[in-house]
Amino acid sequence: MTKRSLFRLASLLAATGALAPACSRATPVATDSGPPAVVVDAAIVNEPDAFDASSADAMSGPCPVDMAHVDTMFCPEIERECLDLEHEEPNHLKICHHFKEGSNQCKTKEERRQFCIDRYEYPNQAGAHPVWNATWYQAQATCQSKGKRLCWASEWTAACEGPEHTPFPYGWERDHDTCNMDNFFIDPRKGDGGFLFSSHDKAVQHKELSRLDQSLPSGALKDCKSGFGVYDQPGNWDEWVVSDQKPQHKSKWAGLKGGAWGHVRNACRPMSFSHTPEEWYYFWSFRCCKDAEGAPIWEPPLGNMPAPKVEAKDEFPDPIVPTNPPGPSKTKFGRTDHGKNRKK
Repeated sequence: MTKRSLFRLASLLAATGALAPACSRATPVATDSGPPAVVVDAAIVNEPDAFDASSADAMSGPCPVDMAHVDTMFCPEIERECLDLEHEEPNHLKICHHFKEGSNQCKTKEERRQFCIDRYEYPNQAGAHPVWNATWYQAQATCQSKGKRLCWASEWTAACEGPEHTPFPYGWERDHDTCNMDNFFIDPRKGDGGFLFSSHDKAVQHKELSRLDQSLPSGALKDCKSGFGVYDQPGNWDEWVVSDQKPQHKSKWAGLKGGAWGHVRNACRPMSFSHTPEEWYYFWSFRCCKDAEGAPIWEPPLGNMPAPKVEAKDEFPDPIVPTNPPGPSKTKFGRTDHGKNRKK
């Protein structure tokens, strides 16, 4: 890279953050049941854009009250100058730690995008524990059961970049104190039948999912929020979306965005194409989108693989209640290249 060269974000889009093989299931499996046990600071629940779940079907303008309204100009292909690029060798990732402020260069025609998106990861409640171990099919079925749908990848990105079109929802420089990321992963354990987080024994599965859980309750980090009021997009949980690009790798019509809580692709643009829609993993979750009332329905460009129809069904009817989860690691992951690609 020359001193003034541009770092194309297309190189990030194929990045993947999974550290172990995912699992696949033919039929969706519901998660464990039980009453909520997460103790939430009252300030989280009293956020101005927190909502009463009992009134989630009510409309507030073009969107339900539990969703943020996004009306923005979106650039499908953008270039930004990266001032500090890490070549993360274990997962073969390129992670930009710092983009030059205001360096957006749109390489295609901008599109006006209007839609609604959940403010939080499902179940879309401030202070709740997002669902875990989800497949794409489970995510889509659950969103449809709520009169919603999974987000297009470009919708997820537009909501994350906010009205200022920044590479992170909070600005131009990666910050693991603002969003829950750069934690040291806890290695999944295996039994005779494979990963314990996939065990058919629900008690065994729940114990392992709890042991691996380094998440925070939805909205706990108040600054991990885009200019449209959408929380926890980079970090915390990896989120299923519908890809509006040509099929890549094994993912077909699906993709994962956000990067979960590890040291991976925790920014607005990157997406993983490395997993099939049938697969699940312990830090995979989702949030839902919906067409905005009165707005034109957006269609993806020709060439993408249409997603199949999925029967509406709430696959996650019960609250997720982890047992003594470790939460974020006390120390954060630094970087693998010691800043040797940082511009002066």
